[in-house]
Amino acid sequence: MSNNPYKTREGGATVTIFVPYDCQNNCPFCINKEEYGDMTGFSEEKIIESIHTMHEITPKCDFVFTGGEPFANLESLQRMIDQIPNTHRLFINTTFPVFADRTPQDMLDFCEHNKDKITCINISRHLVHYVEESPDELVAQIPVPVRINCVLYKNYPRERLIEYLDRFNKYRIPIQFRFDYTDTTPENLYDREHDMIYKDLCEFCHYTGLDGCRMRCGFHYDYKDLELTYHKTLPYSTIVEEGDDGVTYDILYDILIKQNGDIHGDWDGKILDVDKYRQVTYEPYDLRWIERV
Repeated sequence: MSNNPYKTREGGATVTIFVPYDCQNNCPFCINKEEYGDMTGFSEEKIIESIHTMHEITPKCDFVFTGGEPFANLESLQRMIDQIPNTHRLFINTTFPVFADRTPQDMLDFCEHNKDKITCINISRHLVHYVEESPDELVAQIPVPVRINCVLYKNYPRERLIEYLDRFNKYRIPIQFRFDYTDTTPENLYDREHDMIYKDLCEFCHYTGLDGCRMRCGFHYDYKDLELTYHKTLPYSTIVEEGDDGVTYDILYDILIKQNGDIHGDWDGKILDVDKYRQVTYEPYDLRWIERV
């Protein structure tokens, strides 16, 4: 564990919560699936304790539920959401799949009940189907903001891009295409010359600009007035950097609450020093518009 003091953006690092129950999916780019192979020690109660801890330290940080599949256990998800005060933005990453033990209306009712707490639901819909997806018409009925996330994995079927864009343009649902972040490096994070996804989207869509920071970036596009983003992020979330004060900091972008309630400071199993994080130094968020067209 590093002895460097922590630094993070104003408001606090994003806290991603891994729900303590599995999904039935086997998406090839998922790095979490192995963790759900043995659910010994998974604890909703411990997760809730860690939610309280993170709220105490950074009462305005963002929370993100992921998994696993957050909607696979609505009762547990509700109990965890209930622990998050309204000072936080709340996001849910989901496949919004078809379930045998609940109806689509059950899921819509859940969203309606929590519409004052949920900032956005990010729904995975890929060019290649890996799960049984709920109908697009159902997604369009969700009573909170929704964004479609699509990983353009390896040799994705480029010829289906326009069909895919028109599919969601019908419902005016914004889309975020994502690079396979396990392949992202500091050298290719902002690369355009060798990035086929960037080039493909420029062919089909109108490029409107680029935003980014040390850790991630977004190429923005317009497709028939539909908002598109091509997102790239590094496979870790800590940047080691010397500040203007001459001190070397571990700059945290993401904090994880794992399935057993342990709090990690990165995606590589690194445990967060919670007491040290209580003394974190804040800086303005370095995400900024780099280019506008």
